Amino acid sequence: MLSSFCGDGHPFTSGLPNVSVCAQHTVLVWVPTAFFFLTLPFLTAQCHLNAQRFSRLPFSVHFIIKLLLTAFLFGNSLFTWCYVLFSSESFAPAYYVYPALWVIVWSVTFLVHLVRLRCGLVSSGIQHVTAIIFTLCGAPEFYQWIRMDNENENPTGSTLSIAYLSWYSVLLIYTFALCFADSRSGIVKGALSPELQSSFLNRLTLWWFNKVPWTGAKRDLEIDDIFELNERSGTQFLSELWESFWEPKRIKYVYEISIQAEKGPLEKTPVVIPSVISTLFMMFRWEFLLASTLKFLSDTMQFASPFLLHELLNFISAKNAPFWKGMALSILMFSTSELRSLILNGYFYIMFRMGTKIQTALTAAVYKKTLLLSNSARRDRTVGEIVNLMAIDVERFQMITPQIQQFWSCPYQITFALVYLFLTLGYSAIPGVVIMIIFVPMNIISSMIVRKWQIEQMKLKDERTKMVNEVLNGIKVVKLYAWEVPMEEYIEEIRTKELALIKKSAMVRNILDSFNTASPFLVALFSFGTFVLSNPSHLLTPQIAFVSLALFNQLRSPMTMIALLINQTVQAVVSNQRLKEFLVAEELDDKSVDRSENIGRSHNAVRVENLTATWEDPDDKQRQATLQDVELTAPRSSLIAVVGKVGSGKSSLLQALLGEMGKLKGRIGVNGRVAYVPQQPWIQNMTLRENITFGRRFDRKRYDQVLYACALKADLKILPAGDQTEIGEKGINLSGGQKARVSLARAVYQNLDVYLLDDPLSAVDAHVGRHIFEKVIGPNGLLREKTRILVTHGLTFTKYANNVLVMYDGRIEESGSFDDLMKRRGVFFDFMEEYKSSSDSDENSEGSDFDDLSKEKEDYINEADIILTVTNDLDETVRTPELTTQISTMSSPEKPQTDQPNKLIKKEDVAQGKVEVATYQLYVKAAGYTLSIAFILFFVFYMTVQILRSFWLSAWSDEYDPDDPSPHPMDKGWRLGVYGALGFTEVGCFFVALLALVFVGQRASKNLHSPLIHNLMRSPMSFYDTTPLGRILNRCAKDVETIDMLLPMNFRYLVMCVLQVAFTLIVIIISTPLFAVVILPLAVIYLVFLKYYVPTSRQLKRLESVHRSPIYSHFGETIQGAASIRAFNKVDEFRDHSGHILDTFIRCRYSSLVSNRWLAVRLEFVGNCIIFFAALFAVLSKEFGWITSPGVIGVSVSYALNITEVLNFAVRQVSEIEANIVSVERVNEYTNTPNEAPWRIEGSAPPPGWPNKGLVKFDNYSTRYRDGLDLVLHNISADVAAGEKIGIVGRTGAGKSSFALALFRMVEAVDGKIVIDGVEASLIGLHDLRSNITIIPQDPVLFSGTLRFNLDPFSTYSDGDLWKALELAHLKTFASALPDGLLYKISEAGENLSVGQRQLVALARALLRHTRVLVLDEATAAVDVATDALIQETIRTEFRECTVFTIAHRLNTIMDYDRIMVLDKGSILEFDSPDALMADKNSAFAKMVADAAEQDNHE
Repeated sequence: MLSSFCGDGHPFTSGLPNVSVCAQHTVLVWVPTAFFFLTLPFLTAQCHLNAQRFSRLPFSVHFIIKLLLTAFLFGNSLFTWCYVLFSSESFAPAYYVYPALWVIVWSVTFLVHLVRLRCGLVSSGIQHVTAIIFTLCGAPEFYQWIRMDNENENPTGSTLSIAYLSWYSVLLIYTFALCFADSRSGIVKGALSPELQSSFLNRLTLWWFNKVPWTGAKRDLEIDDIFELNERSGTQFLSELWESFWEPKRIKYVYEISIQAEKGPLEKTPVVIPSVISTLFMMFRWEFLLASTLKFLSDTMQFASPFLLHELLNFISAKNAPFWKGMALSILMFSTSELRSLILNGYFYIMFRMGTKIQTALTAAVYKKTLLLSNSARRDRTVGEIVNLMAIDVERFQMITPQIQQFWSCPYQITFALVYLFLTLGYSAIPGVVIMIIFVPMNIISSMIVRKWQIEQMKLKDERTKMVNEVLNGIKVVKLYAWEVPMEEYIEEIRTKELALIKKSAMVRNILDSFNTASPFLVALFSFGTFVLSNPSHLLTPQIAFVSLALFNQLRSPMTMIALLINQTVQAVVSNQRLKEFLVAEELDDKSVDRSENIGRSHNAVRVENLTATWEDPDDKQRQATLQDVELTAPRSSLIAVVGKVGSGKSSLLQALLGEMGKLKGRIGVNGRVAYVPQQPWIQNMTLRENITFGRRFDRKRYDQVLYACALKADLKILPAGDQTEIGEKGINLSGGQKARVSLARAVYQNLDVYLLDDPLSAVDAHVGRHIFEKVIGPNGLLREKTRILVTHGLTFTKYANNVLVMYDGRIEESGSFDDLMKRRGVFFDFMEEYKSSSDSDENSEGSDFDDLSKEKEDYINEADIILTVTNDLDETVRTPELTTQISTMSSPEKPQTDQPNKLIKKEDVAQGKVEVATYQLYVKAAGYTLSIAFILFFVFYMTVQILRSFWLSAWSDEYDPDDPSPHPMDKGWRLGVYGALGFTEVGCFFVALLALVFVGQRASKNLHSPLIHNLMRSPMSFYDTTPLGRILNRCAKDVETIDMLLPMNFRYLVMCVLQVAFTLIVIIISTPLFAVVILPLAVIYLVFLKYYVPTSRQLKRLESVHRSPIYSHFGETIQGAASIRAFNKVDEFRDHSGHILDTFIRCRYSSLVSNRWLAVRLEFVGNCIIFFAALFAVLSKEFGWITSPGVIGVSVSYALNITEVLNFAVRQVSEIEANIVSVERVNEYTNTPNEAPWRIEGSAPPPGWPNKGLVKFDNYSTRYRDGLDLVLHNISADVAAGEKIGIVGRTGAGKSSFALALFRMVEAVDGKIVIDGVEASLIGLHDLRSNITIIPQDPVLFSGTLRFNLDPFSTYSDGDLWKALELAHLKTFASALPDGLLYKISEAGENLSVGQRQLVALARALLRHTRVLVLDEATAAVDVATDALIQETIRTEFRECTVFTIAHRLNTIMDYDRIMVLDKGSILEFDSPDALMADKNSAFAKMVADAAEQDNHE
């Protein structure tokens, strides 16, 4: 049949053989043609999609050359066809068909080029692959014609010969031309990625990326050296894509939930949360399916190796096999491996890229969701948990993406291998299959156990991070109370539980890994055993033994992959659950407030009718309403004042107007754009000017007006770079009053319509408060045209309000004008009376901020000192310690030597060069030398025994070589027994090595984390003033996680790779000594690639970690300021900014992944060369008669087949370890910072019961905050008698807070001393001092834990004592009403208590300790006048016999004190009784009181 179709024509009988002419004209033409037409639809689709993104290509010289070459191929094919059709000679039918197929292919190709031009497609892989297949398939005919032309002179042949030879030559040129892409118009060279402008081959080998490693090898990479992201990988595109798929699902889910909520408890059915995974699949389905195709091809091709190995062993066994056959096998082994490498790389590249896209999409989704979360949903999650969603859970999705296809690929590879085994071993392969089947459920069950532990461990990790975060936030209070020990123990307790879980999961995983590693050996043992023992005629020949062994080795990869995949899946499933729950969490109801931008719509700017609202979930039946039946009308341009006691719902009212609360009933209408000034100012980490302009265009005139009105002009003179000074996180280098004024200035500058002001005047002093009220809020202020709702404790301002609302317990008790309410003699009148009686002076007469600075130059501030240096290493910032609200000198270290004096937080210095050897030593030292050495030794034993086992098999199979059997073979039982014994020894060594590694990891984790926490507790305050908290927190969270989880794995794989490569080369050299010749050149090539890759990878990883930080800093900042961002309607701007930061990070991440693939392509080439040379030298050795044993060749080549992946893995592990070991360096950096004085000093403890009188003596005392700064207290000398009450006053920066800090040795003396009851403070331990005197600090800091823990972390007092303290602190009624009483859970940073209540908790702490010396640091700034009066009364009665120092905020509180100390510029200006000072009209104190009185009259 075929011969009649093809005609006769046979390959050559002598020399190099060839395929038949029939095959040349049929199969070898049909294959490329079929490929082309089958892939044409995909090419059309690609053109269609491409046309949507790019404009058409210009006609370039290069494109015209391709067109001409295609035209020539078409013309030549047409000529051949016509010649055959019209020739006088008769040809076989095949001769009419194949030129016709050529004509069709090349004419369509010509059209495809033109279509490609229109669609802007610079290169087509399908066209290129078609050309390559044509070239390969055309080679036999090319060889045929050349040989025939040499051997005979056939004239017909010569016409067809010339036609074919010219056709084939042009085809070669055409294929080469396709290696280059056509150029696009208007592409600017530079940062834009050349990827989309590259040809198919270029992208396959990642040639376009060469510039990056080239630069990286010469110098350290910077962000500008890295290519920009392609548009489809950017946040904007991916975020919109995500929304389009996710939003419909979420809306449907919310709708179903609301329907279920209305049903009775019995009818309810659970609503399924929409799947994040299916959404991601829909987004990237085409990429995913392309990757699946590539993976399928590469998996199938990997089985070419055992087949070729079989042929090679046959060739070596056969005595007279032709040499060309061996050469052909060697070349085939190389080609199939190299082709598989390229395909597999293409697959990984697509999957890694998809991973980064998923990370981008999910990060953007989490960010957006955070700004939409309702308050009840937000309260269920701490800042740490939300940041972890982004930092860890999204990351896990990105990590598992490249592996996700293994779900079908592993079973496919295993099935394929087992089928092949059946063909090789017959039914003897059954025991092997059984073992494999047993392994799968074992893996699944153990991973479920591990999963349970991992969820627990994640919870503990969250809890530990949260606790560290809070302790660091409140570190000043922790130190003042000497609470470091219980805090450290609390953190360590969580950590111990966490480590125990890590250890348990590691143990289970190691047993699993040992089984998985043993599986190929066990399969081999039972299969070979069954094979040789079941039938005497079954002989274990080298072909059977080594092909089976190669297959067993190929089984190992998917088997270990399954275990790894299950492990990663477990983590991803947990993360998926957390993300799903977060992404469908309740959102703020944007319809709860009826908003309109149109001011003219109504006479009223704000109208609230019958409003009842809650902070809890509105759908929850057990909820409690925070606001009840509120009615409020605010006409346009009116000023409404809201007053009331602490916790009466004033701030909640404003939050309700912003739509932040859950509305239960009623209506809220707001006409006009809203500005909001929160009670606790929200300041961003940017320059002062940027904080005020807040994204609005800079208008110099308006800006100056605002600065003047908000009394910020004077501050600008003091700040080192004026309004260009960078403000630290949460405004760390501004005082409380400055923060409040910046926050107010921001709102005023925005120039909106409705202003909600939450007590903006409480943090500023009287003059400034009056100035701001006059110039901003009052009837003649900048905001006089606007509607203002002002929450205030300063009742004096209420007389200027059009309406006053008095709140009590969430209701509006009274409302009306000032005069009406006074006449009514109701709650407000009582309030006023209380206020007046306590108001000998204005409430704010001496404040925490600048007085009218225009009057006097603040020369006590050294301008160069106000800047905050920070160790150069900025990290994820989450929270920052609140510093004293004194002026910035508190936290102003010496000026850094820098060109940018206004930069507060320096950019993180990217560490340069290699990681120090010392860092590795640190880790090994922490882990213990003995264990580390044991681990390596047992690994070496494991590898050695493995090789012995292979050579034993080689000797066994050689005895049954069909061409050269041994006359006296050893007994099969012996052979099998020794083989089994070696295998079990090998597994034993492996298990012991892993066991050692578990203990190595555990010890290292423990010995690196504990000293870090201990040292953080021992660090002085100056360390916290200059180090952003996020940076410290990053060390405790991300770096510790790396040390716990990644480093042990990294070391294991690195040791494994290095040993495997070394042992493989040894085996190949033993079996074919000739191989030693190529080791050197291959090693050189390998090292050259490393030289380019390792520095590049290291720099990219470091850039990645530097650019990761801003994502979380910005995210943390956003969570804190969510209410403000929403109020000012800046959500979209913040999302864009976040997207920009994220894109910069993904740029580094993407380049890092591409550099991995770039290396893989090149290294696998080296690996494939090793396979080629191992096979080639085996063929040569046989040809020259050096080696005749197929068994030895089998060992050598089967080892070589494994080396490609190992080489690749080894380099990746080196760079992974380099990236991860940095964590040890970073943790160690904060373990060795300078410490404060010792907590207890042996032999110099104060006597028991000290201080029992309370005598305090300052003797010529001076101090400064840090070396290099000016003194803040100069030569202070004062004798304070037992039980004396001292009021400390003075303008801002006078040194009042420094005085308090000096007493507690938060700052150490430069000169002089402080003596308390005859004991010099500097000679005893810090804890002895701090635990025996008490302070009520200005910022009340609470920790998450029970109320009991917050009052008494040492558990030294009984419940009765605690209740008594709460009663005296006026908190008993509140605490008794709490569901759990003393065990009530305080949320993060005490957010479930109002600021005033937190202040009262701090008072209760002081009452509990009841020491003889008490310091009050402006402790009543956050409470209303009535509560303040109660507190003062408590202090007078309860601390009657104690010595009390009060840093006064309200002068009336200290008028009845024994003496007043007036400080100025760090020295004592006056120190006498109030009466004596008042008697002298020229005294500074008298002037202050007069000022206050005058202001009172003025008001």
